[in-house]
Amino acid sequence: MTPELALTELRLGLQVALWVGGPLLMTVLVVGVVVGVVQAATQLNEPTIAFIAKAAALTAALFALGSFLLIYLVDYTVTLFQRIPHLIG
Repeated sequence: MTPELALTELRLGLQVALWVGGPLLMTVLVVGVVVGVVQAATQLNEPTIAFIAKAAALTAALFALGSFLLIYLVDYTVTLFQRIPHLIG
């Protein structure tokens, strides 16, 4: 395995991690900012509210995007397993 091939595989793995984790992290980030602004405007600073809102948003995002993300991850894994002979020799 050449260094270029190893870096290419590493780059592809990181891209898959970003595609799978990115939408979920962005959902939690947006909900956190919105809840933070609402809490600052109402002066209701309770950490439980932010946690419950983020957990609910993450659950909703997983229900909405879970099948797409799983298919993307399985496709990458199958493709990686099919490339193993090329990677070894």
